Amino acid sequence: MGLAAKGRRAHRRPMTRYLRGAATLAAACALMGAAGAAGALPVLVSPVEPMRADALFVAPRAPWAAGHRGIDLRAATGQPVLSPGDGVIAFSGPVVDRGVVTVDHGGGVVTSLEPVEHSPPAGTEVRSGEAIAVVGEDAGHCAPVTCVHWGVRVNGEYRDPLDLLAGFGPVVLLPLPDGDG
Repeated sequence: MGLAAKGRRAHRRPMTRYLRGAATLAAACALMGAAGAAGALPVLVSPVEPMRADALFVAPRAPWAAGHRGIDLRAATGQPVLSPGDGVIAFSGPVVDRGVVTVDHGGGVVTSLEPVEHSPPAGTEVRSGEAIAVVGEDAGHCAPVTCVHWGVRVNGEYRDPLDLLAGFGPVVLLPLPDGDG
């Protein structure tokens, strides 16, 4: 490799690090800005124990496009469904062919769980980890296994529930240490 090529390569490495660092900073600022706009986002707990995910969140490319707007947690019919956080039951009842319960956690954060049965009526205050329903008999979209679909919306936009889950949180990229490239 000629001296000119070595010079270009040496110049590119710091620029690559700079761009990675700038992208990391921009992503972190976007996350902080989103949290700051809605206030501090609550830390949530799993609505079923033990927590075993069958399908993860897949963000749609556009609000109307296909995606998986939540996570599917393996569960057993009749198993307790817990409130992911403190809040108020905003909706409790059937949607199409399955029971749904929605908890408003305040600050624009709303969680929905389905299929469920025996959930309290709208307006009921609930605490984090409190049983608010049982897993319904309908296997839902996880058939042939039974699951609970857990969706989270922040200011009307679907978010990955794992981003708010205690012990998980959003992925934050850090700059590469010197020498990596």
